[in-house]
Amino acid sequence: MAKEKFYITTPIYYPSDKLHIGHSYCTVATDTMARYKRLRGYDVMFLTGTDEHGQKIERIATAQNMTPKQYTDKVVAGIKELWNLMEISYDRFIRTTDDYHVKAVQKIFKQLYDQGDIYKSAYEGWYCTPCESFFTETQLKDGKCPDCGREVSDASEEAYFLRLTKYQDRLLRFYEEHPDFIKPDSRRNEMINNFLKPGLADLCVSRTSFTWGIPVEFDPGHVTYVWLDALSNYITGLGYHPDGSGPLYKRYWPAALHVIGKDIVRFHTIYWPIILMALGEPLPEQVLGHPWLLFGEDKMSKSKGNVLYADDLAARFGVDAVRYYLLSEIPFAQDGNITYESFISVYNADLANTLGNLVNRSIAMAGKYFGGTVRRPAQTGDGPDAELCAAAAATVEKVAASMDV
Repeated sequence: MAKEKFYITTPIYYPSDKLHIGHSYCTVATDTMARYKRLRGYDVMFLTGTDEHGQKIERIATAQNMTPKQYTDKVVAGIKELWNLMEISYDRFIRTTDDYHVKAVQKIFKQLYDQGDIYKSAYEGWYCTPCESFFTETQLKDGKCPDCGREVSDASEEAYFLRLTKYQDRLLRFYEEHPDFIKPDSRRNEMINNFLKPGLADLCVSRTSFTWGIPVEFDPGHVTYVWLDALSNYITGLGYHPDGSGPLYKRYWPAALHVIGKDIVRFHTIYWPIILMALGEPLPEQVLGHPWLLFGEDKMSKSKGNVLYADDLAARFGVDAVRYYLLSEIPFAQDGNITYESFISVYNADLANTLGNLVNRSIAMAGKYFGGTVRRPAQTGDGPDAELCAAAAATVEKVAASMDV
């Protein structure tokens, strides 16, 4: 009997700098689900990777007298080392600079253009380089980027656009027919009330003001803009190509679960489904927009000096302790927090005092009373033994019920 398929992804991370503990939180959570599904006998495909194009990377590389590819090669090597340290069991690692991805995205762009879903026009508005996003005057918050609060610059350039407006009613119907598509429900409500019902604006999918991107083959002055390039990784990483997809794509798509941060839910639940609809491909089954991991009560920022890194914590406390904290202390319904003080407190209370003492006493008793060998009993008997066995069996069922939600 063939195993049930389960395709799960992290977002592909932007390698502008070293990844912080928040990125590790997302990846460890995804890895845990992948491991759980493998344990349950599923045929699992776990994809992660890096989103490497854009103006921000180009500027950073130039400032360091490097080409963008040289710079991203360096950062990506560090990311792979981090995931190896954190024991992340991914099956495939995609880079948007990979040749197969570049060729597939160029073909996707051309197909959408040929069928009228992409058209050429011009953009005038405000642009935030760190967020790689355009905004209208009314979308700005106190004259700054509504997402990150940074300064924006006036932008005007020729560009290609994806017709989001053509598909917004169809996407809204999809939401209604698939109420579990976006989790938690608060994110679904946000997408409907803040974006779909007020009406979508067509999406800019090319740029001419920088060169570090996938070239639009039929219009050499343009490079493919971030979201059409980046989001396509979930299918190109499986060998998707408009002219004929490979066996992995046919085997695993559609994805069972995209795990992403709450700040990019809009891109994954509006732009990505519409791209797939335009391509005539199935939509993923579910998108989980997890909350942020804050430093105390603040969002992590290098300028504030409050950024923590998983490898630094692992060097001091061990990888298992870092994974334990991320999984046990960070809820999916609301923002979690981490400080050195909170980490040490949990480490001492849970791992050293509770689990550590339990293991230590169990080993001591096994050595004292059973010569260091634990044998399976002939029968479980009644009383405390039966209660303990029942509790263990019930725990397995509770874990399954929670993990399979």
